[in-house]
Amino acid sequence: MEKQIHIPIQKEIIRELKSGDYIYLTGEIYTARDAAHKRMNETLDRNEKLPIDIENKIIYYMGPSPAREGKVIGSAGPTTASRMDKYAPRLMDLGLSGMIGKGKRSQEVINSIIRNEGIYFAAVGGAGALLSKCIKKSEVVAYDDLGTEAIRRLEVENFPVIVVIDSQGNNLYETAIEEYKEG
Repeated sequence: MEKQIHIPIQKEIIRELKSGDYIYLTGEIYTARDAAHKRMNETLDRNEKLPIDIENKIIYYMGPSPAREGKVIGSAGPTTASRMDKYAPRLMDLGLSGMIGKGKRSQEVINSIIRNEGIYFAAVGGAGALLSKCIKKSEVVAYDDLGTEAIRRLEVENFPVIVVIDSQGNNLYETAIEEYKEG
């Protein structure tokens, strides 16, 4: 099923989304990769406030290439999500609604998605140049010293993703394999 979704996404909408749904996101998302997640985790360990409000937000695991002249952002493809698995459950327990990346997630992350009625989307790897066309605004909002791994706030329009793990824990990577075997 194809759906247009405005973000931030409310829990009622997240509960309606099913593994395998094609979604076009419009609104505000944040980017953060390994170094930013490590720094956010250290901030929480010190009982300090995160540099961004993650309540009901989506984090895109992406570090863009430099923008060319006249462009908002460079290539903006997803990075492997499993590298953030050790941080994701903590952020979800603090209110993060969802994540965008590529690849499988750990059982701990899946359990966190279920517990928090969250969602994991995949963006198409290798399509960074095409995905960048859906990004209308980009600004660094934290950890500027990390360069491409800084946290950015993006305004996206019709950003294409696929629901991989829905709020009930249904996992497209597993169900697609089973469907293929049966076919």
